Amino acid sequence: MAAHSLTVGFDLDMTLIDSRPGIKAVYQELSARTGTFIDADLAASRLGPPLEHEIRHWFPEERVAETAAALFRELYPQYAVAATPAMPGVREAIDAIHAAGGRVIVVTAKYEPNAKLHLEHLGLDVDALFGSLWAAGKAEALRKHHAQVYVGDHIGDVVGAHTAGALSVAVATGPCDATELRNAGAEVVLADLTEFPSWLERYVAERADGGDAAAT
Repeated sequence: MAAHSLTVGFDLDMTLIDSRPGIKAVYQELSARTGTFIDADLAASRLGPPLEHEIRHWFPEERVAETAAALFRELYPQYAVAATPAMPGVREAIDAIHAAGGRVIVVTAKYEPNAKLHLEHLGLDVDALFGSLWAAGKAEALRKHHAQVYVGDHIGDVVGAHTAGALSVAVATGPCDATELRNAGAEVVLADLTEFPSWLERYVAERADGGDAAAT
């Protein structure tokens, strides 16, 4: 594999950023504004799917899209962005890809303008961002950029990688544990992104040698 052809995609929530504190704060404010009970801790513990999936647990269908989800996205920049840190190892993972001559793209189910705010706030140097894509839908952006690898924390990310024909690298930092991720078909499961640079070094070397690129 020529170094310049390397493209690695990443999920955002619980892969690159720990958005639980920020999202909890948004749900608390959404609850206060709408007078609707929301278990903000529970909602923040099952990140991954599109916002509307979670909103449906708390609001009737007729209020999901136009009222609750729209207000959540409106509140998000004020309550979520500053409260959300980068996950351990993120900068080193991105730097390792760029050092190998590769590109980094972020493909997330999150509303793209809010995803962009996180990347800007944390100063994460990515080459492209695509929002509002989930599970198999993520393959659209991954294929467009010919991503060989997609890194995520949810079984939906494994589906997205495989739909795109990319190697699924999973990190056990979100709602799905290592066993769930392996059972979903992830070829590589890492404890977190601090393990990614050394894995990437092996991946690039093995691809160059024509070996088993999925080896951990």
